[in-house]
Amino acid sequence: MTSVSIIIPVFNEEKTILTILTKIKAKINQLKFKINFEVIVVDDCSTDNTNTLLKKNSYLYDYIIEIPKNKGKGFAVNQGLLKSSNEVILIQDADLEYLPENYENLIKPFIESDADVVYGSRFRTTEVNRVIFFWHYIANKLITFISNCFSNLNLSDVEVGYKLFKKKLLNDITLTENSFGFEIEITHKLAKLKKKTKIFEVGISYYARDYSEGKKIGIKDAFRAIYCILKFSIFKK
Repeated sequence: MTSVSIIIPVFNEEKTILTILTKIKAKINQLKFKINFEVIVVDDCSTDNTNTLLKKNSYLYDYIIEIPKNKGKGFAVNQGLLKSSNEVILIQDADLEYLPENYENLIKPFIESDADVVYGSRFRTTEVNRVIFFWHYIANKLITFISNCFSNLNLSDVEVGYKLFKKKLLNDITLTENSFGFEIEITHKLAKLKKKTKIFEVGISYYARDYSEGKKIGIKDAFRAIYCILKFSIFKK
């Protein structure tokens, strides 16, 4: 592996966007691997000061995509994929729940084990994790269990934000989910690929936010995830 495209979907993250971009830049410079990176920010029609901050600090990224109407994380990631040019895709949330300190471990399976896909895991880990909502934990476990039943994978954290893929795999699938349901869609479509796909999980650190800190995912997204499991495992081939 020689190159990574980091795609950062952003919506109303004025408090964190410059911090995460600065951390990404610093981590890229510290990595022991000789890899070319490009950083693609996708602003999903932010209504706060996010876009202004991005424009004033363009040295922190390579490309910006501005979506004229808010569409959701899945749509933003898809737009970033269209712009990306590197061998591996890394999805990075902008809210500081997932930090670039995890990059080395996430990239290592591509270099050492010829991985096709690497998922982070907040549950299969010895790293630091902020303790927060019990019912979020139960919902994540339930969604992952149901997803595994239909995908025949043994993932521990299907809803994790850190997902990395060889881009050539994504040429074989079409992504349609605009919402957080993207996480389920891409998992089940990769699981259905006829050629053998080498999927790895890596324990990551995780610093959960609560809703007062801007957390966006909610109960409706949990129901959407269940719907997407059924949609992409039973009704869509």
